[in-house]
Amino acid sequence: MADSFDQIVIGGGPGGYVAAIRAAQLGQKTAVVERDKAGGRCLNYACIPAKTVLRTAEIFHEAQASAELGVVGNDVQLDWGALHKRREDVSATLSGGVEGLWKKNKIEFIHGDASLTGDGNVKVGDEVYEAKAVTLATGSVALPIPGVEFGGRVVETWGAWSLPERPNRIAVVGAGASGAELASAYARFGTEVLLIEMLDQILPAEDKDVARVVERVFKKQGIEISTGAPVENVEAGDGSVKFTYGDNSAEVDYLCIAGGRAPDTEGLGLEEAGVELEEGGRKIKVDEYGRTTNQKVFAVGDLVNRKALAHKASEEGVVAVEAAAGVETHPVNQELMVGATFCQPQVASVGLTEAQAKEAGHEVKVGKQKISGEGAGVVYDDKDGLVKLVVDAKYGEVLGAHVVGNRACDMIAELVATMALEGGYQELSRIVHPHPTVSEAVLDAARAVDGWAIHA
Repeated sequence: MADSFDQIVIGGGPGGYVAAIRAAQLGQKTAVVERDKAGGRCLNYACIPAKTVLRTAEIFHEAQASAELGVVGNDVQLDWGALHKRREDVSATLSGGVEGLWKKNKIEFIHGDASLTGDGNVKVGDEVYEAKAVTLATGSVALPIPGVEFGGRVVETWGAWSLPERPNRIAVVGAGASGAELASAYARFGTEVLLIEMLDQILPAEDKDVARVVERVFKKQGIEISTGAPVENVEAGDGSVKFTYGDNSAEVDYLCIAGGRAPDTEGLGLEEAGVELEEGGRKIKVDEYGRTTNQKVFAVGDLVNRKALAHKASEEGVVAVEAAAGVETHPVNQELMVGATFCQPQVASVGLTEAQAKEAGHEVKVGKQKISGEGAGVVYDDKDGLVKLVVDAKYGEVLGAHVVGNRACDMIAELVATMALEGGYQELSRIVHPHPTVSEAVLDAARAVDGWAIHA
């Protein structure tokens, strides 16, 4: 038996690295096992690289369209090599920062593949580490579509964000958050983009009013959109990929599949350790604190519950190690798990859509406000933005909040806080918001519920 720990975290991504730091803060002797780089997939291959590339797309697009602002850029060009160097540098900086936090908190970093033993300890290579508690935070892996394998010019999202050259034409399969971000970035880089969603709207998890705004803007950006038809008959060649979708066919430089992910549980030894699965074997079965059917093993993030989000993983990691340490804690409210999509325009939402609220039996009222109606919307050129509140008609409780706009992902926190504190639209409609800011659209959306938005 190698060294022993109070807490061993398997996986060094947003769920795992945060869980480890919180455990160490509680005085627990802690180790993290990670097979790759500190920060896991999010920092090195997913969230952070994606947003870094999207930031370049934003600047490139604004530079090309800034003449009316009085800034004339002659012959603005995209340096693909510099773009990806910055992507690598940003990830390296943040990954190094995570390692620094582990060292600061005296957390041992064990590099390798980990699995559970029958008694809930952790095996890495030939070593077995004893643990009072283990937190599984191994994230998820990309899923191909039926009949298609990743390879060559058929890529998953990381492959699309790290292409060696800017493609002339790309198809993105799956118009959820990841697919919408990819389409938005490449369209602004000047690539012809075909965005395909099997369901009847892009961003299928979002409120229909929000999805319509994004679809309208995407079409203005030159993105070709197909909904309601799957991709089939994929033929990948050395220089292109051919396929059909519905009654149509296409040939593109790259086919990116962004349609789904599966929990990364392979090789963890779950069955041997008595850790049960649910949802047809897809997710690990946990209680509200992340405890599995093995009482010393916890699981967080993409391994559990419905949504696969970095910030969800982090909060579940905090709760899991607090529960394992025996300190007072509170379960993560899965109903208030905010979604954030960093396409242009951005989309952020929390709670129920209007349709979901009605299906759940609520009598609802709705308040909407265009961000362009506010002074800041005009100043900051937020022409298409919208704030939509779905509220309970009787008591005014905010059941759902939906924002689309240039900085929607920064605007949503106020609405999450309102819902978490069980506030209503009545409170929102009387809170003074600074002027001129796009947050004033939240104020007017709340007032719009009762028909008195000032700038509508």
